[in-house]
Amino acid sequence: MLLFKGKEAHSRSFAKAVSWRVLGSLDTFLLSWLFTSSLKAAGAIATTEVLTKMVLYYLHERAWANISWGFASNEEETQAGDRPA
Repeated sequence: MLLFKGKEAHSRSFAKAVSWRVLGSLDTFLLSWLFTSSLKAAGAIATTEVLTKMVLYYLHERAWANISWGFASNEEETQAGDRPA
């Protein structure tokens, strides 16, 4: 099953995800440093943020995996397949 029917390779999607996470963590680090004036505290906050967000994302995804809302039923998928593109 393909999640996306675009031209983007999986390696590009992965690189974008990593670069976004790095940018987000850098933002957290800089804001923490600005507010605390402490590199050590900013580093601790940014490190903790990376770990907690990974756990929260995993739990969020698992919760949504148990919700059927928004999925097309088998009948709707069959009808959609009969329509011209």
